[in-house]
Amino acid sequence: MSSRRKFIRQSLKASAGIYLGTMGLSAASYARIIGSNDRVNVGVIGFSDRFRGSHLPCFMNHYKELNFDMVAVSDIWKMRREEGAALLKSKFGHDIRTCRNNDELYAMKDIDAVMISTADFQHALHTIEAVKAGRDAYTEKPFAETMEDNNAALKAVKESGRIVQIGSQRRSGANYQAAAEFVQQGKFGDITMVELTWNVNQPGRWRRLDAVSKIREEDTDWTRFQMNRPAAAWDPRKYLEFRLFWPYSSGLPGQWMSHQIDTVHWFSGLQHPRSVVANGGVYKWKDGRSNWDTITAVFDYGPAADKTKGFQVVFSSRMHNGDDDPTELYYSNGGELNLSTNMISPKGGLKKGPAEAMKMQPNLLPEMELVAEKIKVETAANTGGDQLTSAHIRNWMECIRSRKTPNAPVEAGYSHSIATIMTTAASRTGGKATFDEATKQVLVDGKIFKY
Repeated sequence: MSSRRKFIRQSLKASAGIYLGTMGLSAASYARIIGSNDRVNVGVIGFSDRFRGSHLPCFMNHYKELNFDMVAVSDIWKMRREEGAALLKSKFGHDIRTCRNNDELYAMKDIDAVMISTADFQHALHTIEAVKAGRDAYTEKPFAETMEDNNAALKAVKESGRIVQIGSQRRSGANYQAAAEFVQQGKFGDITMVELTWNVNQPGRWRRLDAVSKIREEDTDWTRFQMNRPAAAWDPRKYLEFRLFWPYSSGLPGQWMSHQIDTVHWFSGLQHPRSVVANGGVYKWKDGRSNWDTITAVFDYGPAADKTKGFQVVFSSRMHNGDDDPTELYYSNGGELNLSTNMISPKGGLKKGPAEAMKMQPNLLPEMELVAEKIKVETAANTGGDQLTSAHIRNWMECIRSRKTPNAPVEAGYSHSIATIMTTAASRTGGKATFDEATKQVLVDGKIFKY
């Protein structure tokens, strides 16, 4: 550790008493604030496909310029832990410390921040561990899969004062930022309908046949993996193919819908749906999975106190027919906002004839591009560092330096998780899911949804 870093930390500790009350930080947290010229050491939590294929190449796009480094990897599976250390050593040119669990990682005093890309249900819990250990975090989505975890993680992050970026990378895309501004400035008019689709034809999506054949219970920590989920017998598929099994993942809502519903919250300023209903099933890939391969969910959005205002959102997804090209279409009375083409158009808007018949004025949006540059949404975990994720990770790195709020703060993750949990509740019970603002719980027929 450099003498400069020691000096900064000693100075901060000495002055901490003056500011702790106003900043809400403990002395330990205060001591971890990074100086502008200090190197930021990052630890990896979960050497996953998402980390290897996207987070790592995106991080490498910026780490030299911003003076960051990766120094340690924590993974409870011995094989991945060793693979991670070897790959990171080849990329960064120095030894990488290996940790059997996160306790060992956080015992290292020079770890400043972590990147979390573990199983879906673990994200919120691992974020709680990180911020309570005084570290900043980049946390993959979905943020949480139950309201118990969602509420606990929001509280922990807010109390910690740490920088947490949720992996909702659309928020760092110039096209999405332009769309948000267009809607929020009132240029689009009131949103009346949103159609979201995400379709693939991939029997192997979320399957890990090779890894399942290699993993042995004695080489990992199944008890630690399950965290606060109900204790179950060892199952390598649930360990490695967790996206196919509840309560380790909600599947389609948590993986794909969480990205798209986040833009609804962002553009509209609404924090969650008023209600959700859903239908679907395992129609094609009958491989033992419990999470559906096909879903349609319908959302009612609007101010909670005003049922006369609002709009509907429909999310549909299938895993047995499609080209992996997500679509996001926003409608108003004046036309359409298409985030696949990055175009605003008068398509479907109120034309002169129908308007005049009702003694109204026509209402048509202009034809215009959101941004000049075409930006493609990459959907696979191993894209090699897509444009949106690269910008998003850079924003996180810059915010660790500046201590400014990142593009996708914890509140964004909390909100998309409410929507995904409501969808899970509706799909698993067949009822209408609502959200109780007083208790911060998802309800179905007036009862709290529990897994």
